[in-house]
Amino acid sequence: MSWTGPWVALALALAAAGCGADDGATPAARAPVSDLPPDRRDAEALGREVFELVDRAVDYRGSHRGRPAASLRQIGIDSLTPATARHLLSVDREPVVTVKYRKPEGREIMSCRGDSQILEEAALKGGRFTLMCATRSGAQRPILVGADR
Repeated sequence: MSWTGPWVALALALAAAGCGADDGATPAARAPVSDLPPDRRDAEALGREVFELVDRAVDYRGSHRGRPAASLRQIGIDSLTPATARHLLSVDREPVVTVKYRKPEGREIMSCRGDSQILEEAALKGGRFTLMCATRSGAQRPILVGADR
């Protein structure tokens, strides 16, 4: 008889026991976007873009020996979408991404910006991170966005 047989059986039994366990670690259900206040709805939409662009800019820097991208075009991303205008700036080799609505009519939040710290914050807070956003009046304020509202 082989010694691996009992170990394989034990490993399979432990894996099967862990598959159905629910220790409350699942994130809370996301509120439908339509249920959010207008400012949060705008910030959530901009936040998804900011997060993706910062992530791609950090990946670019990592794969180019610490050299940051000079523009979104260098990363292979368009700066304009049908709804938004996007801008990348490097400050001390750290990417700072700003995304703003092209048609601000009816919006509470005009633009949001974030840097590489949002990636760490999202990892530590279950997908939530803070962006600095500009309101219709021009005031800047931090808004917490992300998966777990």
